[in-house]
Amino acid sequence: MKKVLIVFLVAFIIIQFFPIDKTNPPVNKGMDFLTIKKTPPEIAKMINASCYDCHSNETRYPWYADIAPSSWFLQNHIKEGRKHLNFSIFATYEPKRQAHKLQECIEMIKKDEMPLESYIVGHSDARLTPEQKQELIKYFKKIKEDTERAMAF
Repeated sequence: MKKVLIVFLVAFIIIQFFPIDKTNPPVNKGMDFLTIKKTPPEIAKMINASCYDCHSNETRYPWYADIAPSSWFLQNHIKEGRKHLNFSIFATYEPKRQAHKLQECIEMIKKDEMPLESYIVGHSDARLTPEQKQELIKYFKKIKEDTERAMAF
């Protein structure tokens, strides 16, 4: 048993020499969802706290991002989150895709799938009350409808 523990400890130490890249891509505020949609400050604060670490180029890495293997899980999670929706480059999405992404946001919030429970554990400010969820759903619906109306012209 002692040898197994030593092997695990040595392996744990060795993997610390393989850190993740915590460099965020450049941010152009003119492409950012909150800017282009002129999001009200109280809504922007909720979106920032609950979405932006995984769905933007403005990730704030927590202390455990320096400890493997949790850092590897975190990096993969952020990569996947940005791939599905990146608020930092929202302006580059075609209007049809914007409307689709907003519908996905609405559905994920309704189903309590976002923000992830695993994220909320370490980020209490990301927890949304039922009232805040309704505010976000209402806001995303409005922006989606505005986007769809603009596509009709």
